[in-house]
Amino acid sequence: MKLYNTLTKTVEDFVPYDKNRVTMYTCGPTVYHYAHIGNLRTYIFEDILEKTLNYVGYKVDRVMNITDVGHLASDADTGEDKMLKGAKREHKTVLEIADFYTNAFKRDSEKLNITWPKTVSKATDNIDEYIKIITTLLEKGFAYQAGGNVYFDTSKLTDYYKLTGHKEDELVVGVREGVEHDDSKHNQADFVLWFTKSKFEDQELKWDSPWGYGYPGWHIECSGISLKYLGEYLDIHCGGVDNIFPHHTNEIAQSESYLGHKWCNYWVHGEHLNDINGKMSKSKGEFLTVSLLEEKGYDPIVYRFMCLQSHYRKVLTFSYDALDNANIAYQKLKNRISSLDSNGSIDEPSCQKYLAKFKEALTNDLNTSLALTVLYDTLKSELSNVSKLYVIKEMDKVLSLKLIEANKQNISADLEQYINDKIAERNDAKKNKNFALADFIRDELKDKGIIIKDTREGTIYEVL
Repeated sequence: MKLYNTLTKTVEDFVPYDKNRVTMYTCGPTVYHYAHIGNLRTYIFEDILEKTLNYVGYKVDRVMNITDVGHLASDADTGEDKMLKGAKREHKTVLEIADFYTNAFKRDSEKLNITWPKTVSKATDNIDEYIKIITTLLEKGFAYQAGGNVYFDTSKLTDYYKLTGHKEDELVVGVREGVEHDDSKHNQADFVLWFTKSKFEDQELKWDSPWGYGYPGWHIECSGISLKYLGEYLDIHCGGVDNIFPHHTNEIAQSESYLGHKWCNYWVHGEHLNDINGKMSKSKGEFLTVSLLEEKGYDPIVYRFMCLQSHYRKVLTFSYDALDNANIAYQKLKNRISSLDSNGSIDEPSCQKYLAKFKEALTNDLNTSLALTVLYDTLKSELSNVSKLYVIKEMDKVLSLKLIEANKQNISADLEQYINDKIAERNDAKKNKNFALADFIRDELKDKGIIIKDTREGTIYEVL
């Protein structure tokens, strides 16, 4: 597996800390509004990454946060909390807003066939973790109190800008607003770890802390949640390119200062989705959401297909013409696949040749456009139809484009009885340690386009 690492600015071989477990953290949504499709492009690429890692044999432990407090309108620790802004807009409490838009984000993820991470944790559920980290940073001299708040002191680090490549004397402008002057900060790049009642008096969610009644800064939540669930050594941290500075830069600063060692080895970022006006956002132009695409008659999976036609590290420009072209191509692909029958037998060696090319494309820094080319090559190949179906079914475990709809419900009662009898016969053979017969039955079913799998709940099957 090769991945482009923002930290080293090169494509590197991926080597996890533990070969039996890949730890992966992805920055989750700030749930003050619906996610627009530009946001969701990032989650699609992260989903492909997780599924590729699983496909090639890694066991992925993925964690994502839900930001329901602390994310201010400006990258300079100024402006209104986005959650409070959403609550005022809709005349609801912050927690009501958070719950509503978390559920909306989850529904959008499901429509795009994005697998919900193993662990999803709300920022407000981890206040004790942030207090523990901030306390240690103060004790170590990496943080200071001023103006009622607790700040991280970036002057204590010689490599604060290692993720961005900036020089210390350069003015680094945030991706949303410029860095503004704050009289309480010792240095312009310092950032808030904890706000107290001295600032933003109308903040709804506050907690007791050693430094006063207040709430955490945005950056500390991801460090706290990642360390809590994934430990001190993180393999992969993902997000959009707009997270590189200041969010991920600050995560590295506070996490490594707290731990005393390197924290994360691979930083993987997805590029923007632009429209004709530039970077897509909630504040300008038509607010493009999954629901809006549905209202206009598009299946959300078509948008996923459109994203996979481009590399995750390339800026993708959205237009309805481009989406229409993706829709036409996707429907043609689906129709072509649905016309395949399951006659013949599966040629396992030939199937593996195409699957190897597919795997090679994905493990080369998630080259999804080339992976789709291998899919089309499979359809044009001399493979039997049932072999093509088998290969496409395997590919779609990663692509998640709903290329082959489950057809178990369409099989006849006689065929279902035959399959169940064969599974029972195979189970008896395994109990009697007649593994040759068990393998023969499995291969016999595969030749008929019936794939069986052993799970903890028993043996299941799919009919191609």
